[in-house]
Amino acid sequence: MPHESSTPAHTKALDEAVLAAEPVRLPVERPSGCPFDPPTELTRLREERPLTRLSFPDGHVGWLATSHALVRAVLSDSRFSSRYELLHLPMETGYTGEMPPAPIGDMTGMDAPEHTRYRRLLAGKFTVRRMNLLSERVEQITTEHLDAMERQGPTVDLVKAYAQPIPALTICELLGVPYTEHEFFQQNTETIMLHSSTMEERAAAMTAMEEYLHQLVLAKRAAPTDDLLSDLTTSDLTDEELTGLAGFLLGAGLDTTANMIAYGTFALLSNPEQFEALRADPGIADQAVEELMRYLTIAQIGGRSALEDVELGGELIKAGETVIVAHETANRDPLKYPDPDVLDLRRTATGQLGFGHGIHQCLGQQLARVEMRAAFPALVTRFPTLRLAIPADEVPLRTGMNIFGVHKLPVTWGEA
Repeated sequence: MPHESSTPAHTKALDEAVLAAEPVRLPVERPSGCPFDPPTELTRLREERPLTRLSFPDGHVGWLATSHALVRAVLSDSRFSSRYELLHLPMETGYTGEMPPAPIGDMTGMDAPEHTRYRRLLAGKFTVRRMNLLSERVEQITTEHLDAMERQGPTVDLVKAYAQPIPALTICELLGVPYTEHEFFQQNTETIMLHSSTMEERAAAMTAMEEYLHQLVLAKRAAPTDDLLSDLTTSDLTDEELTGLAGFLLGAGLDTTANMIAYGTFALLSNPEQFEALRADPGIADQAVEELMRYLTIAQIGGRSALEDVELGGELIKAGETVIVAHETANRDPLKYPDPDVLDLRRTATGQLGFGHGIHQCLGQQLARVEMRAAFPALVTRFPTLRLAIPADEVPLRTGMNIFGVHKLPVTWGEA
């Protein structure tokens, strides 16, 4: 006899229950005192209804996928589109009406064949081997900023003193952008990613970056130097495409890894046994990076739009419906990771979705790994008494932004 849950009648009843259930709004409230855990309601949905109807602020009714298997399935299925103009947003933003198409060069909002062309052109520039060749320079940058922290200390904002400069210097040198301009790009990138920014504010920030980078592209074409941007001027990319790609790569390189270094340090300081494990054995750095990516998941959600009717998890996703994928609950799925709410730097976090999955998996993930493998062990080794300089519940979190993290992380060291 088949198990009851596998019978057609039972499956049909479950399907009807999901469709009949009132669509939920995207849960955003995190557990009190737990800045690293996903919203409680989001976790509950993963346990009870890993694929559920979702109500969007613009009136659209789509879907929310919260389990590791379902999120991975959506991200790897070409029947789901990443094009911005086809997506509905699950949170209130400055946008009204239909989303505009992706700006030229913004690979996140493209499908094949446009995405394929850019990806093939750039993939060879960000290989594991090429990024590992940067390790020595990244370690040098890391040491220089640890030295500066020690001179400035014993109390600093880790975001400004350490987390931001390491990836900023690295990506600026890699692309050939003067480091003196990194604050200009960071401020404009934050404006673009802030949910509360108006369309006008986002457009102004993007225009400012585009104008600067366009002039830089022209300069690289006229007098190439030893950097990625100059290298790309020999391709078939137009000036407009090269400007857009440069902005896309620079924005991603400045913001995401900086947040991981700061937010990851916050997690280590909040889990002193894991801080000590890394300090005692820096050789676990590779595992530590993957586990921190899994545990924290700074890119919390993503979205895809069905290009045709798709059956997923026993449900029918209709053409045109948006599916929001919750990376943060997928990375805490107990069906994938035992004790998922525990930070364990010795865990083998294979398959973590912090860098995404499928054709849009983070292009710069190997560079980010090189930077984090250098930053975390060096920090805990240099400052074994590192601790928060303010209560943990006073650390300002980056809520209401596409990339989660901390705005500031005041730390201190030495005798308590």
